[in-house]
Amino acid sequence: VQLVESGGGLVQAGGSLRLSCAVSGITFSFNVMGWFRQAPGKQRELVAAITTGGSANYADSVKGRFAISRDNAKDTVYLQMNSLKPEDTAVYYCTFWPPRLYVNGSPPGSWGQGTQVTVSS
Repeated sequence: VQLVESGGGLVQAGGSLRLSCAVSGITFSFNVMGWFRQAPGKQRELVAAITTGGSANYADSVKGRFAISRDNAKDTVYLQMNSLKPEDTAVYYCTFWPPRLYVNGSPPGSWGQGTQVTVSS
């Protein structure tokens, strides 16, 4: 399994970034996809997830600012991040779950290398 994130960078507060994650080695359309982030000194946290049917769930801290989407034809998941804040600064990782594990709240088993997002004030 390979998950390759891209699209991170340095942006000013209020700006936007679009992260992408290209996935191989799994049947992409059969899996729930998600984005996590980890800031220095903090635990990794779930930012957003999108089910096989396209339903999205978000952490309260990003609701209304971030949007997760998926392209099953390209085996790629995206995270559109708008109105970025300094507290969004973190390494962002994509991951996946078989649907039954996502519903059960199980942690994902595979991670990409991550992409750094830095938001300056």
